[in-house]
Amino acid sequence: MTAPSWRALAAEFLGSAGLAAVVVGSGIAAQTLSPADTGLALLENAFATALGLAVLIAVFSPVSGAHFNPVVSLVDALTGGRTWRAVAGYIPAQIVGCLAGAVLANAMFAVPTTLSTTDRATGPHLFAEVVATAGLVLVIFALARTGRGALAAPAVGAYIGAAYFFTSSTSFANPAITIGRAVSDTFAGIAPASVLPFIGAQVVGALLAWVLVLSLFPARRAAEASAPV
Repeated sequence: MTAPSWRALAAEFLGSAGLAAVVVGSGIAAQTLSPADTGLALLENAFATALGLAVLIAVFSPVSGAHFNPVVSLVDALTGGRTWRAVAGYIPAQIVGCLAGAVLANAMFAVPTTLSTTDRATGPHLFAEVVATAGLVLVIFALARTGRGALAAPAVGAYIGAAYFFTSSTSFANPAITIGRAVSDTFAGIAPASVLPFIGAQVVGALLAWVLVLSLFPARRAAEASAPV
């Protein structure tokens, strides 16, 4: 059963803040620990993110479904899950949460909260974001619509950890975390000018995944109708 709305919104805020803190904080730590080895720094960042995301999903999934991602909420509404009214509340909570988490990570490492200067909006990076987001959404809803929602935490964590390496963009795959990462001029940062192109690519990827989900998994199991995504 879906938790009362204020609990769900609080869970989305806290989970999104935790996600941003893990992504940005581990990026800062990796940059500090391995300043001369970008590959090792990316591995450290990816490993921490995969583990942290899996834990956050496991913790908050019973309360809000643990979306932490506007495009996941969007596809959930498109596939007959949560209402559009619920999604309208989820998305601001996710964005504000990611901004708060990035600021928190900056503060923990005594890094100023400033806009990132890392431009990422190249053609290959945007294409990678379409692929990364489509894959993420497909993983989530394939599990949810086939009665395997309990596997979402480890599966999503594993997918994101892998996608750090098999996509050229390092798989942001999330408009809220993209906005949050813009306020940290560190390893995980993204310049404000790259934010909207990334979000556009992520929306395209989510819509592509929506079509694939409906095509490959047309029947949603009744037992999953009230289960966390």
